[in-house]
Amino acid sequence: MFDLVRKHTKVLMFLMFLLIIPAFVLVGVDGYNQFSNSDPKVASVAGRDITQAEWDFAHRNEVDRLRAQMPNIDASVLESAVARYATLERLVRQRVLAEAADKLRLATTDARLAQELQRNPTIAALRGPDGKLDMERYRQLAASQGFTPEGFEMRVRRDLSLRQVEAGVLATGFVPEAVADVALGAFFEKREVQLARFPASDYLSKVSPTDAEIEAYYQANPKQFQAAESVAIEYVVLDLDTIKKSMTVNEQDLKSYYDQNVERLSGKEERRASHILIAAAKDAPAAERDKAKARAQELLAEIRKNPAQFADLAKKHSQDPGSAEAGGDLDFFARGAMVKPFEDAAFAMKKGEISDLVESDFGYHIIQLTDVKSPKQRSFEELRAGIEADLKAQQAQRRFSEAAESFTNTVYEQSDSLKPVADKLKLEIRTASEVHRQPADGVQGPLAHAKFIEALFADEAVKRKRNTEAIETGPNQLVSGRVVSYSPARTLPLAEVRASVREKLVATRAAELARKDGETRLATWKSNPAQVTGTAIVVARDAAQDLAPKVLDAALRADPTALPVQVGVDLGADGYTVLNVKRIVSRAAPDDAAARQARTQVAQLAASAENQAYYEMLKERYKVRISVPRPTATPLQ
Repeated sequence: MFDLVRKHTKVLMFLMFLLIIPAFVLVGVDGYNQFSNSDPKVASVAGRDITQAEWDFAHRNEVDRLRAQMPNIDASVLESAVARYATLERLVRQRVLAEAADKLRLATTDARLAQELQRNPTIAALRGPDGKLDMERYRQLAASQGFTPEGFEMRVRRDLSLRQVEAGVLATGFVPEAVADVALGAFFEKREVQLARFPASDYLSKVSPTDAEIEAYYQANPKQFQAAESVAIEYVVLDLDTIKKSMTVNEQDLKSYYDQNVERLSGKEERRASHILIAAAKDAPAAERDKAKARAQELLAEIRKNPAQFADLAKKHSQDPGSAEAGGDLDFFARGAMVKPFEDAAFAMKKGEISDLVESDFGYHIIQLTDVKSPKQRSFEELRAGIEADLKAQQAQRRFSEAAESFTNTVYEQSDSLKPVADKLKLEIRTASEVHRQPADGVQGPLAHAKFIEALFADEAVKRKRNTEAIETGPNQLVSGRVVSYSPARTLPLAEVRASVREKLVATRAAELARKDGETRLATWKSNPAQVTGTAIVVARDAAQDLAPKVLDAALRADPTALPVQVGVDLGADGYTVLNVKRIVSRAAPDDAAARQARTQVAQLAASAENQAYYEMLKERYKVRISVPRPTATPLQ
């Protein structure tokens, strides 16, 4: 067979040519492009599409970032439809600003990029005692965010360029004092009110529905008494912990790691010092810094004559408020805790020595080294458990990508069961029943992950009982599930929900009685204001006096030209409240500092509003289209 192919290669190539060319003629090159580029489009900016894959990637990065900052955050919050849509909007905004930056020719110079990187505290922590950047740790930092060092710097450069687009609007926000004061006066306005409350809870005992009324309410409101659709599932999880459990580390590797890292693992040398600081900011005029330096030299000369008075002089003259009262004592510190000039001097001294003047960005220091704590070298047995855990973590990280590929392929290729992938990778097949589209309160892990839940309720999983695809539900975590049984949504029998039906009916009737009495009281107060009763209280936006938001809003919205005025507020299931808004209470004039701060906040809000309007204009200019419907914000379940 293969000899035949080799002998007639040219003939076969000609036949393939005859087959392929007509296909291009009939389908067209665009057809092939569309076939190969089948990823759904979720938005477009200036004619350039944003695909589902790009959205998923951006959201995954956002989730990883938030989990790193807040490890205990509820996973269901991060994977909600609202959170995912917010990521898409941020992605669109980045594209819009990038388009504007390109059109406006806004670029970031190398000097500006270097300045930004130097200011980054995370990067600053990667500098060694000599001030040089640890390039290996820098590469690891970039890799943890999915970049090479060059890619990371390119992203920072891009972010700086994007900031320039909005900087002009944000930096020029201005509100005249008179306008700001009017807005603040309206916002902080106080009103004196009297109120009569009609809580629905006060009427519960007055409602006693009959069996016929209960059944009628049940028949009229079937959706209130439905059991949501649910699935019973099997699922498997692949993560680093699973891989670690199946790993063993060679004893010789443990000892080699110990020999190479014993100094680091035993801890760092720490030093204790006291200092006297004569403050002088780095950007202060030269004359001011010279004056501070001369003062520090006078103190140093005095200390040289009598070192025993160091603590007393620190208490009297040091301008470091954090240590002066303690005689300048800074307690023990390791390398990296102090500014570099101070650290270099302290770690070059011997115990009991007093330094010459040390200049830093804060001013001039006189340092006395009071103690040195050298780390005690720890034995292999003391460190063995920690070393083994470290090596397992390192090896598991390296093996995870290989295992993840095997996991992904197996759940797809053998999609009628999870047993093959469980046997192959030594995974536990877990089960869960009553899994709903909306996770129950307190559910965490994969069963709270929106994309996994969505896959479980897809037709392929529900009707054909196929494995879901491998879904990433967290950093270094993949999951696949299989529906064992499906229960559609159904209205529960009245016998099962009678108590709930009665409770809802009683609550509804009680709210109706409360509203009826409230409306009667309102009519009385309006027809005869002399009958208004109740203790007057003063309310404002920053002093709600325990009023419900709707009641407070009604009090502050009442027409100020018609006071006193009576208003009724229907609180639905909570009852009814009647208000008599008597008068406006003058706001006490704030002190100058508070007034300036408030005006600044008004200006910032105005600048933010102008910037948002500018962004909306850019969206229109660059023809932004989002094809995904905005989700309705609903309370998390």
